[in-house]
Amino acid sequence: MQYEKFDIDGYRQAMTEVIGTGPETQVFWNALDFAYEAHKDQRRRSGDPYIMHPCSVARILAVELDIRSPEMLAAALLHDTIEDVEEVDGPLLREKFGPDVEAIVEGCTKVTHFSGARQTFKKMVHRKIFSGAAAKLEVMLVKLADRLHNLRTLKSMPRNKRQKIADETLDIYAPLATILGLYDIKREMYNLALTHKFPRQSGPLRAHINALDNDPKALEIVARVQAGLKEDGVQGRVILRTKELWAYYDVRNRILMQEIESPQEFVILAENRDACYAALGVLNSIYPPTPRSIRDFIASPKPTGYQGLHSRPNINGTKYLFKIRTAEMSRRARRGMVRDWARDNKANSRFFEEIQEMFDILGSDESVSYRDMIAASGRKEIYTYTPQGDLICLPVNSIVLDFAFRIHSAIGLTCTGAMIGKQKVSSGHRLKDGNVVRIIRQEEPVVFEPELQALCQTAKARSELSKTFRLRREEVSRQIGASVLHQELRRYGIPREILEKDDMVDVLAYFGMFAMPELHLALGEGRVRLQELIFEIRDSLYADRTTFFQPTGVLNRVDLASLDPVVMKVSACCRPSPLDKGIIGLLSERGLSMHRKECQQLSKINFQREDAVEVRWRPSMTQIVKPQRLIIMKAARNRLLMLLSVAPEEMRFSELIHLGKSTAALGDWEIIFRVNTLYGLKKVIRHFDRSGLTYEFELEV
Repeated sequence: MQYEKFDIDGYRQAMTEVIGTGPETQVFWNALDFAYEAHKDQRRRSGDPYIMHPCSVARILAVELDIRSPEMLAAALLHDTIEDVEEVDGPLLREKFGPDVEAIVEGCTKVTHFSGARQTFKKMVHRKIFSGAAAKLEVMLVKLADRLHNLRTLKSMPRNKRQKIADETLDIYAPLATILGLYDIKREMYNLALTHKFPRQSGPLRAHINALDNDPKALEIVARVQAGLKEDGVQGRVILRTKELWAYYDVRNRILMQEIESPQEFVILAENRDACYAALGVLNSIYPPTPRSIRDFIASPKPTGYQGLHSRPNINGTKYLFKIRTAEMSRRARRGMVRDWARDNKANSRFFEEIQEMFDILGSDESVSYRDMIAASGRKEIYTYTPQGDLICLPVNSIVLDFAFRIHSAIGLTCTGAMIGKQKVSSGHRLKDGNVVRIIRQEEPVVFEPELQALCQTAKARSELSKTFRLRREEVSRQIGASVLHQELRRYGIPREILEKDDMVDVLAYFGMFAMPELHLALGEGRVRLQELIFEIRDSLYADRTTFFQPTGVLNRVDLASLDPVVMKVSACCRPSPLDKGIIGLLSERGLSMHRKECQQLSKINFQREDAVEVRWRPSMTQIVKPQRLIIMKAARNRLLMLLSVAPEEMRFSELIHLGKSTAALGDWEIIFRVNTLYGLKKVIRHFDRSGLTYEFELEV
């Protein structure tokens, strides 16, 4: 088989024409010599010299993204050296090429030493790359160029490998290119990945797409608008753009659709900024726009810097998108976030800060699914505004909390809702395109419901909520840990004062801790075994005592004053309630997993006595926030009204709803009421127990 040879001299000449040979470029030329030598004996799966790949990655950055940073281009040449060349490591690259080049290459390098499940390894690789991109955005740009070249040369790979790379591209890299505003790269990535993901479907669909280039209806629209521009003396050119495979991909359902609502769009390239607005006027006079469909991204650019005018007229039942911009706006639009990479203003850009923050979250917060967040962020945008007129771009389906956290973390944490026009909405309200949002706040941080996290579409909102949930869990876990420790000491006959000895520091150090609150937390989460701790206390602090009281099999007990669903997980197998006796809580970092004592599923779980606690609540101190619902079966209305009239004073009755359409004397009813505490709820339930009526009740927390 004849393999392609790499023309290193030809590559030098081509790159010289792009970046020149000034003293500032020397780091690039040195990196080229180093990479050529390092990879000289390596070949790709196709059989071609391996050096072709890093050289192509550097060329993509320089030619297709207009990047002129010698350090970044040098890093592109070296991005595989640590991973693939045994003699190369980070300190060597730092010594030869400086800390910036080393940082980018290290960020691009996969995890090299790992033993475990392949899926876990993949997650570690991705989170390492995201963490690297959080520190230096150049890491992600090199990875995107790396992925693009791999897609362009994917044919040599076996089919299963092509499928895996295509899936990863569709889930992670193509959406990331969208987020960064690299629309040319985004489109090509989607097109190439979809070709390999759906080889049978993509062929006929491409033929259909190609046929649309000669669609007479679309060509007639081009001719009519072009004539209108000429008639009004507006310098501009109308271009028909047929959407490619990328537009037919349903991200949410991960399928390739055969038809889409608007398979074509039109671009009007105007001479200058004023001509753009004049062209919009001409377009509106020919094809009136759909109400509220005009978007002015010239006066208010997108966070990526994208500029243009958008209009969506309805032409013969089809909504077409018209984009009006200058040739320079069009060029800059394709470059997205890297359009000004050679300038020093990127560090001060709010968009750059938001992107780095997103990568920091994706790389460090394991409670956030990076695949879900990237998919959400890479979907269609909605454009919302602050009362001051500032544009806030958000993923489609974003809620008020996404908006609040995008402005500032402190605003999100104290957000109770918002005003949209004259309407007051909740923090979980789904925003629409064009909404002007005024956030309503309270002084103290809000105790958010866990369901809100799943509704949020941005990584920042989900991450911030995750932090608040974790802090709430940790507070209760520390209380539980302190309680069970004191009980266990008492069971073993060890005085509680032993914990105040100076030598307790050694015990803490044994478990890798510095303070008692850390130990309490670890005990409350089940990460430290009580028995091991007691033995360590005995050996370190109580060595003169030879015997201990052996504890019975009775569980330690905790008294709680919270029904926080973030802290307590009610098991679906037995649905325990704080109104029940004999509730068992299994300790974990995710909070208490609650079961009834007689639960069959619980009996199948192999746990030690110290892994569980008996849970009781302090009725008068346990607050109940949500309204409660009680269902009464087969009762007369008058009987119910009489019962409600003599109900405990703690019951604040609000509504009686007849269930069903029957006019029979006896029917089913829903009673909606509020109580302040668990004590009040117990009195209400006892009241209905005495009535003799059949009812159903499940506590809302």
